[in-house]
Amino acid sequence: MDPVRRRRRTRLWSGAVTAALALSLTAVGQASAADVNNAKNAGFESGLSGWTCSANSGTAVSSPVHAGAGALKATPAGQDNARCSQTVAVKPNATYTLSAWVQGGYAYLGASGTGTTDVSTWTPNSASWKQLTTTFTTGANTTSVSVYLHGWYGQAAYLADDVSVYGPDGGGGGDPAPTVPAAPGGLAVSGTTSSSVSLAWNAVSGATGYNVYRNGSKVTAVSGTSATVTGLAASTAYSFQVTATNAAGESAKSATVTGTTTSSGNPGGGGTLPKHAVTGYWQNFNNGATVQKISDVPAQYDIIAVAFADATTTPGAVSFTLDSAGLGGYTVDQFKADVKAKQAAGKKVIVSVGGQNGTVSVSDPTSAANFANSVYSVMQTYGFDGVDIDLENGINPTYMTQALRSLAAKAGPSLILTMAPQTIDMQSTSAGYFQTALNVKDILTVVNMQYYNSGSMLGCDGKVYSQGTVDFLTALACIQLEGGLAPSQVGLGLPASTRGAGSGYVSPTVVNNALDCLTKLTNCGSFKPSRTYPDLRGAMTWSTNWDATAGNAWSNAVGPHVHALP
Repeated sequence: MDPVRRRRRTRLWSGAVTAALALSLTAVGQASAADVNNAKNAGFESGLSGWTCSANSGTAVSSPVHAGAGALKATPAGQDNARCSQTVAVKPNATYTLSAWVQGGYAYLGASGTGTTDVSTWTPNSASWKQLTTTFTTGANTTSVSVYLHGWYGQAAYLADDVSVYGPDGGGGGDPAPTVPAAPGGLAVSGTTSSSVSLAWNAVSGATGYNVYRNGSKVTAVSGTSATVTGLAASTAYSFQVTATNAAGESAKSATVTGTTTSSGNPGGGGTLPKHAVTGYWQNFNNGATVQKISDVPAQYDIIAVAFADATTTPGAVSFTLDSAGLGGYTVDQFKADVKAKQAAGKKVIVSVGGQNGTVSVSDPTSAANFANSVYSVMQTYGFDGVDIDLENGINPTYMTQALRSLAAKAGPSLILTMAPQTIDMQSTSAGYFQTALNVKDILTVVNMQYYNSGSMLGCDGKVYSQGTVDFLTALACIQLEGGLAPSQVGLGLPASTRGAGSGYVSPTVVNNALDCLTKLTNCGSFKPSRTYPDLRGAMTWSTNWDATAGNAWSNAVGPHVHALP
């Protein structure tokens, strides 16, 4: 959102993003009997033995780890991207599967010197362990390759574990080959909604991942010992099984459990919101934009997201403090009274969790409980209607889902729950943000993705679109609309002025054209959706303050258009 005071958005080279997003990954299948892991010290159990890290950027850590007792932690600094590499012996004219489990900041995995086509793959910030996988074929005279991991300049440290260069034995003496893991035990249903069933099971020694089966068919793969299966019919019984996997293969299936979804209700939360709504972020700080009281926010805004709640020293917990000094002496009592007045006028006022000081990590049951309890406490103290999730450092879908469901149980059906992910967070339903949105679909109000501070991205048609165009808005919104979210849970997030973001500003006319294209198939660009979405929720802007600085040009143009949608 705001690049000056509180927002730190990653600027990606368009070509690099496009190439990485378009990369086709090859799944790991049943290994050949002669195949081995040719990497040495693949799990960093012996520190950094066998590995070389640029500029002393790498270190071995004992926590967090994916498996075993060690992992790599490497920190980019300055012009160094924290590259850690190993020379691996291979056979000529052979195919190898290269994989590693990563967590934390941007992480890249690749192989060079293959004698054919060198390969690489990558992932953005990940709050939980995620497996990167690709394959390469060696040339006729290739007897060794360089396998490497690295982060990205100026980004957070990355973690890596369980590196594998799996294929014919190159003679270099890699780690012992794994054996097929045992079947998981303890499978149980941990929660249900009208459209999802949550599962949990016991960890299996030597497993690097787990496959989840519904009614005999594989529906998802995860790295942890829990999963939520979504997209289910209400009031329906389903059978589930789980298998454990590693480079050696897949275990037998676990015992079967049955989960039954609850009866259906209206999708999403939101209480008495209008069918089409405008969301605006209100700045609890002075960064050069017009300083406002809540009472100054124009009536065109239906949801006012107060930015931001901040992290505390307690894992997962947040707090909110009104910046009275920065807002010209705005008192807490005035603020609370203005919130009540907006609510009396039919508006919703929520607190947004995120921003530069909002690095909140919800990664286990304790931090999930702390998040839910602290957000609910802030809601009660200030009278907020709900919460906006605007985290920039990755989301663990398992525990953020747990936290939001706990919060919903406390707040009740009137809870307003919104999200503001970056474009890259919503490119695939496997991304943590997208998974979380689908997991809480029955209590989710709207996802207002930020269509700015972005590089070029893929649309739902597989084509590449550049930010700042109507096609960028419509083709990327289509991914969410066809990926499982209800149209009423999708909104378009744009900056209110050129000063509201580093890049990606479009005029209100372009916003309105995109809304028309999605709801009525009019005013489209080259991309035209396959159908209309007349229930599309609306639009969002950063921020009401930058809007006011520009004479409220954004809300005066977009607001009436949203409210007049079919």
